[in-house]
Amino acid sequence: MEQYSKGHSVVVHVLREGLVESIHFCHAVVTDHRGRVLLKAGNEEYVTFARSALKPFQALPVMSSGAYERFNLSEADLALICGSHDGSMEHQRRAFNILWRCDLEPNVLTCPTPKGQKTPLAYNCSGKHSGMLAVCRMKGWQTVDYASRRHPVQQQIGQTLAELIGLPAEEFITARDDCGVPTYQMPLSQLAWLYAQLGSSKNPNLEYLARAMNRHPRMVAGEGQFDTVLMSMLPSHLVSKGGAEGVQCIANLEQGMGLAIKVQDGSSRAKRVAAIHLLTQLGWIDPSMAEDLKDEFAPVAPYSRLEVVGELA
Repeated sequence: MEQYSKGHSVVVHVLREGLVESIHFCHAVVTDHRGRVLLKAGNEEYVTFARSALKPFQALPVMSSGAYERFNLSEADLALICGSHDGSMEHQRRAFNILWRCDLEPNVLTCPTPKGQKTPLAYNCSGKHSGMLAVCRMKGWQTVDYASRRHPVQQQIGQTLAELIGLPAEEFITARDDCGVPTYQMPLSQLAWLYAQLGSSKNPNLEYLARAMNRHPRMVAGEGQFDTVLMSMLPSHLVSKGGAEGVQCIANLEQGMGLAIKVQDGSSRAKRVAAIHLLTQLGWIDPSMAEDLKDEFAPVAPYSRLEVVGELA
């Protein structure tokens, strides 16, 4: 396929006592809020599923429908709805409270119950699902089959994405994410554009969601998780949200710019150090922050660590 044929200019090496053991190739792109590509590495049109990086945009109907006000949801609730939490009791309780305010029981959730857990509230997408159910209650839609592509809440999400990107909703390619709801396939440049819009102040609902994520980073992921650690370092500056299979997206709230990264082989370990490297190049984090982040996320074993080479251009 064409997307695999272009050259790569950002590469993550796995070094064992300084010797290369494995290599991860990365694509990355930076856009402004108008969708103009400012910088890129590799193939900016690389097509990928957005996976959980899409969650802030799947949460938009919670705001536009009025469910946020009607059910008296807090900023921390919104951050959980946008997040991929680690299943802590704190996260489970907040997801439960969202459902309770909507007069729903946890058994209405169709996301899986993680191994070793007793409830789907512990699943990392329970916040997203709770937000979708809140919209259903607000609109009077049935909660059965809310994860189906044909359900009105999923149709509304698709229409919302179409308006942001400026494409007809019927042109989107979707597939089921691991939690059962649709995820969307798109070029990396479109994903970066979505995050540039999240970082700008042009859309009040997106701005509110971005601030909620930045102010409550522990709800977005969890203690020691990359998104939480990065946002905690930079209050009111960045919004970070990863997705499965090597997807990492970051919005700059001060500059209205978006960065999207895709590790071609889907590696999670590589996307984090690639993000640190590119954020440093962009000047979005200072070198001392970068070193602190590398100390936490670059080591992979007692005698091996990750190193990134290459630049955006």
